Amino acid sequence: MNQMVKDNKDMFQEAIKLHQDGELTEAANIYHMILERRPGHVDTIFLLGTLNFQQGNLDLAATFLKKAITLKPDHVAARNNLGNVLQAQGKLSEAVASFNKVIKLKPDYIEARINLGNVFQEQGKLDEAMECYNLAILLKPDYAEAHYNLGNALRKKSMPEEAKASYRQAVRLNSNYIDAHSNLASILQEQGKYGEAVISYRRALKLKPYHVEMHNNLGAALKERKEFDAAAASFRRAIELKPNYAEAHNNLGAVLKEQKKIDEALKYIHHSIELKPDYAEAHNNLGAIFQEQHKLDEAIASYRQAISIKPDYAEAHNNLGAALKEQSKPDEAVSSYRQAISIKPDYAEAYYNLGAVLQKQDTLDEAIASYTKAISLKTDYADAYNNLGTALHEQRKLNEAIKNYNRSVLLKPDYAKAHFNKSLALLLTGNFKEGWPEYEWRLRSKNCTSHTFQQPQWDGAPLDGKSILVHAEQGFGDTIQFVRYLPMVQAKGGHVIFECQKNLFRLLKSCTGIDEIIGQGSTRTPVAQFDIHVPLLSLPGIFGASLNTIPSNIPYITVDSALETQWEKQLGHDNDFKIGIVWAGNPTHTYNHNRSCSLNDFASLADIPDLIFYSLQKGPASAEINDPPKGMKIINLEDSLIDFADTAAVIANLDLLISVDTSVAHLAGAIGKPVWNLLSFVPDWRWFLNRDESPWYPNMRLFRQSRPNDWTGVFKQVKKALISEISTAKILQS
Repeated sequence: MNQMVKDNKDMFQEAIKLHQDGELTEAANIYHMILERRPGHVDTIFLLGTLNFQQGNLDLAATFLKKAITLKPDHVAARNNLGNVLQAQGKLSEAVASFNKVIKLKPDYIEARINLGNVFQEQGKLDEAMECYNLAILLKPDYAEAHYNLGNALRKKSMPEEAKASYRQAVRLNSNYIDAHSNLASILQEQGKYGEAVISYRRALKLKPYHVEMHNNLGAALKERKEFDAAAASFRRAIELKPNYAEAHNNLGAVLKEQKKIDEALKYIHHSIELKPDYAEAHNNLGAIFQEQHKLDEAIASYRQAISIKPDYAEAHNNLGAALKEQSKPDEAVSSYRQAISIKPDYAEAYYNLGAVLQKQDTLDEAIASYTKAISLKTDYADAYNNLGTALHEQRKLNEAIKNYNRSVLLKPDYAKAHFNKSLALLLTGNFKEGWPEYEWRLRSKNCTSHTFQQPQWDGAPLDGKSILVHAEQGFGDTIQFVRYLPMVQAKGGHVIFECQKNLFRLLKSCTGIDEIIGQGSTRTPVAQFDIHVPLLSLPGIFGASLNTIPSNIPYITVDSALETQWEKQLGHDNDFKIGIVWAGNPTHTYNHNRSCSLNDFASLADIPDLIFYSLQKGPASAEINDPPKGMKIINLEDSLIDFADTAAVIANLDLLISVDTSVAHLAGAIGKPVWNLLSFVPDWRWFLNRDESPWYPNMRLFRQSRPNDWTGVFKQVKKALISEISTAKILQS
């Protein structure tokens, strides 16, 4: 009898060792042999239940554990493990009852409290779960698993700071706790703390170097930090470990896109879709590449495919909106942005993008509301503050606009676009002192067409015989307006080389203040040798221009006398009052739709007797002359105007030029001819506000819209003034 007991004990110990070593089949065989000898051996029954649970045999595990409890009702380990089995079977209420019985039998059974918390967490009862974990921590403060599980519950309860604290405590207690490192990294990544996330991911990977998903997550965090080489390396490592890992292929493609390795990016994203055809994120990324390549039809198709797979994919709706906007389909773009917002109400970028389209449609109040919402969701949104400023600027709320530009540059001090926009608002209000320094930021914007030189830029110091290149940088009108400063440059003791647009070359070649003139070349590399340079529109700031110091000696551009005589012969055949007209500016100008009118807007002037109109209009808008207003006597000179020298000679033979804000208005002002400039509700900065004369051109009158797009009101002013002008002219002639 004693020998048999001894044998049973030895067998039991052997089975336990095999069990602990993971040799589950051999351990199970011995447990069954023991039960054949001792059918009621509770510990063996308990261990068989535990072993079957480990093997995934849940029903059999439950049977053994319940039998152990029947034989020994206070067997807390069996009740605890039965709870685990019931949880795995999805019988959560029964699992709760089992764990509660354990705790009632043994209140300090920490594992049962943690397990009960896990069931509560699975049931979505987060407060009850956290209470369980906190009680476990109270019983055993150094229990890393309890802190980790508490962190998971806090994270689900949207308490990220508290969750981070729990994860950090878990890794302090157990520096090898991989899941705690990983979850800490994940929550840091969600908070945009990518540097800290990278550190945590790398700590976890030191413990588990072959964790595929962790390499992928590390790559995502590195991508957000714009560490593209390191991010690509992480994604490539994930692919090495798991070649069919679609997510890593897609993410690597996205990084390669950022690195401008478009062909390679397409290869990986296409492969991602091959691996996982219904991968919405990959279709979205494919669309982004097509959009960058300006293949808008393909981009839109990819975005729509992403949306068909995942209808609630807010980012794809937002991206579709951007492509539709670029395709000049603003109404469809608005619809896509609104859909993105309906799916994700806190989507700041979608509100920003919606605002941009609404602003383009002149729906300014709605645009302002969208920008404001974007800022409320993302308080450091420098772009949104800038665009809000531009929308307020368009409403002539300039002080508010400037406040928003200031917020934008406070958040992003090197934000050239916001600085430049601020300068336009300051200059429009006549604040030259603050405006000119801000205006220099135009040279840092990506749309700047000025040169980049090795030679230094002039700051206004004496030139002492140096040659200086002054180069035109913006439109024809800007060049005409600011060549007035060239004599002041020359007076600083230098040799002035002026580079201008070819269409202005003949007009300006004899202009005062120029020692040498060259035309702009296609390579943007001047042919002349020079010591120092300056962009033309930097000169007012260098010379400290103010309203009282603007050089306004008119004319400062001389008309070619031979051309003037030639045009006199063509235009001097009658005594009608000769008016040149221009109704539209360059169609590529950002605000051309605001500053331009139509030929039909001149219709109210057609019934004034003894008038003849000469169209100096160039470009697509000149086609309107084919269907002029009824009764208008108008002659089209477009084909005869080779360059601005011709245009100047024509204007010299006219009685008056009436023009919207274009280069032709500047030309008439510069040669000293009467010119009436028709201005939009919010004009360009150089025309200021609330004045009917220009400090730039004493011979210019300003006619302003009193409300947006009100050209009718402008032409009522013009007609009244024109009748008076003609009447005066007739009196003088008689």
